[in-house]
Amino acid sequence: MQDNEMLRNNSQQPAMESKLVRRDFLTRAVLTMGTFFVPDLLYAAESSRPSVHFPSDPLQRISVCSYPFREFIAGPRHKDGNPTLELKDFAAHVVEKFNVRKIEPWSFHFPSTEPQYLEEFREAVAKAGSGIANIAVDTHDSPYAATREERERAIAHSMKWIDVAETLGSPSIRTNIGRAKDAQPDVHRLAESLRRVVDYASRKNIVVHLENDDEVSEDPLFLVRVVKKVNSAWLRLLPDFGNTLAAQNEIYNYRALDAMFQYAYGICHVKNTIGNDRGEVKQVDLARTFGILRRHSFKGFCSIEYDSSGDPYEPTAKLVKETIRYLS
Repeated sequence: MQDNEMLRNNSQQPAMESKLVRRDFLTRAVLTMGTFFVPDLLYAAESSRPSVHFPSDPLQRISVCSYPFREFIAGPRHKDGNPTLELKDFAAHVVEKFNVRKIEPWSFHFPSTEPQYLEEFREAVAKAGSGIANIAVDTHDSPYAATREERERAIAHSMKWIDVAETLGSPSIRTNIGRAKDAQPDVHRLAESLRRVVDYASRKNIVVHLENDDEVSEDPLFLVRVVKKVNSAWLRLLPDFGNTLAAQNEIYNYRALDAMFQYAYGICHVKNTIGNDRGEVKQVDLARTFGILRRHSFKGFCSIEYDSSGDPYEPTAKLVKETIRYLS
């Protein structure tokens, strides 16, 4: 289009270039002024975008992940000797124990994704006066693998759970980016796969989140590059307060969280400690992290995910209280 304009009137070229320079300058200025404006700039060309109504009351903004309770929930990770809790009863359990009315179930905890079970699950959540903030979805296949068959399996898996989210009334899923055995993390291949996932999700009104979990395939700054490459309002980031700290130093962790919250939307994971493969337990600076959250005007859910050894009940209750305090 610009080439046609120049052919019609070469004298307009300096003015056009001046406008482009000014527009680029203003865009960069807004990006540096504050990341609150980044999503509007990035996704302005999209005809649709998510519009989840997030509560403003601090307690109502809290969710509890099922993952920390894996040794109590029925399934392969249940620990002998512990009480057995069915996933469909988890919402009522969370209301009883923590007075929290949002849950974030883990895909590995679902005993079935057949319609009958999902309907039973949805009814149990509603009966508890609760709701689902997000579904944490894991798979062993990598959407950036060099092998097309593996990428297709990963894409199909995410789409399946988008359907589950729609059925259960969850506004979003978190899909993990598994490591590929035949390739290093690849922005272009991953973006190509995620565009298909996100296009499908947008038609279901479901947001797709990526989390800084695996230190190789889900490095936070790598994920930022991927989200920018896909450039869709339906693909966002899920900042986990501690995962990156397990593998990196504090400087990198908080810089990474600051970058991730630019592209966050529906949910983040709150934890105050994190263990690593060397047996170390690192402390999360909650005040600093919630400061980053507030600076980016994050309005989504704060999902409690205690992630250290021992009984998760008391630490979860403590994190609920601390999160309420920081959000108030």
